[in-house]
Amino acid sequence: MLYECLLLLTLWFVAGFVVVGILPSAAHGVGRALFQAYLLVVAGIYFVWCWRRGGQTLAMKTWRIRLVGTQGQPVSLRQSWLRFSLASLGTLAMGAGFLWALLDRDGQFLHDRLAGTRLVALTPLDVPKTCHGDAAEDRQG
Repeated sequence: MLYECLLLLTLWFVAGFVVVGILPSAAHGVGRALFQAYLLVVAGIYFVWCWRRGGQTLAMKTWRIRLVGTQGQPVSLRQSWLRFSLASLGTLAMGAGFLWALLDRDGQFLHDRLAGTRLVALTPLDVPKTCHGDAAEDRQG
């Protein structure tokens, strides 16, 4: 989760730099609320795009975790946005959506349970080989 936060902060920094560079008043008054909403939408687009393109953000790839539907199918656009929205609300509720996993019989987060999604751990066989790894295997025989 820390790795995901670092990636998200970088994304927000770049997205925020663009807006504040064009509209310096975006950090004050009503502009501040709109700016924060803009950053939330940017985060949503990042997560939904990653989940729809293979079920993984960069951090999820590192930890070999994939988001799938309850039957193992790729997540739909609706499920992705619903999961993001519910996870955001759960975070605002002092992490209640994440703490739910301690009580859930399958260890699922509340937003996964409600969105019809689940996280699955990938084995090394599930992870595609890189070009570098293929070359090393070719040399070995």
